[in-house]
Amino acid sequence: MNEIVGSHDLLLVTLDTLRYDVAEELAAAGRIPNLVRYLPGGAWEKRHAPGSFTYASHQAIFAGFLPTPASPGPHPRLFAARFASSESTADGTFVHDTPDLLSGLAAVGYRTVCIGGVGFFNRRPPLGAVLPGMFRESHWEPEFGVASPTSFEAQVARAERVVAELPQDQKLFLFVNVSALHQPNWFHLPGATADAGDSRATHAAALEYVDRHIGRLFAAASSRRRCFAIICSDHGTAYGDDGYTGHRLGHEAVWTVPYAHFFLDPGASR
Repeated sequence: MNEIVGSHDLLLVTLDTLRYDVAEELAAAGRIPNLVRYLPGGAWEKRHAPGSFTYASHQAIFAGFLPTPASPGPHPRLFAARFASSESTADGTFVHDTPDLLSGLAAVGYRTVCIGGVGFFNRRPPLGAVLPGMFRESHWEPEFGVASPTSFEAQVARAERVVAELPQDQKLFLFVNVSALHQPNWFHLPGATADAGDSRATHAAALEYVDRHIGRLFAAASSRRRCFAIICSDHGTAYGDDGYTGHRLGHEAVWTVPYAHFFLDPGASR
């Protein structure tokens, strides 16, 4: 990462609440072709979430604790605050002397931009200002939120505008919290109704919706220079699994998440 930071733009996308099993099934079935073309080996990596709900998980991610590989470690991290005796800081880790990754990247010249999605990024109550407040620039509109059937399209359009307005020599760290997977998501499945509610099938349909538009985000992120991209879920969610619904709980469906990182070369397909 020490060779990447400073020479590449950086993109971090959290697919809020995306379950690993659903992501894996859709990739194998060819239902998310635009994502699969960039996934190493055409498959998601199985990892464990650093938290069981959005606020906790993003606090950890913004401190450099990305989802952990689902195998015995220790596993070297890409980013880390300087911390004595850290077993996951390795020679290739980008180490910063600030308490969070955003300020660490800002200190080496990055414009840090947040395009929020779920309520923890909406800046409306004080709690909703904590995470976006860590960025130099943050954006949230009701159209980006969980209740909007076109939330991801609106987020991508804002990302395109942000990138277009940057000076060519300005390095960018762009973060997008994708709200489309989060409940309510029933409106992404044709024929579904609000009365029937959300399900594993509507969750899958929401991922297909995101896949239809992700190419535009990748194209924008790589439009000025090569980009290093991280795409992952912050945590999963339960749809009646063993009697559980939702997240902020300790079920396998919540703790197991999909992850991938890869390079986007300039001119990435829309």
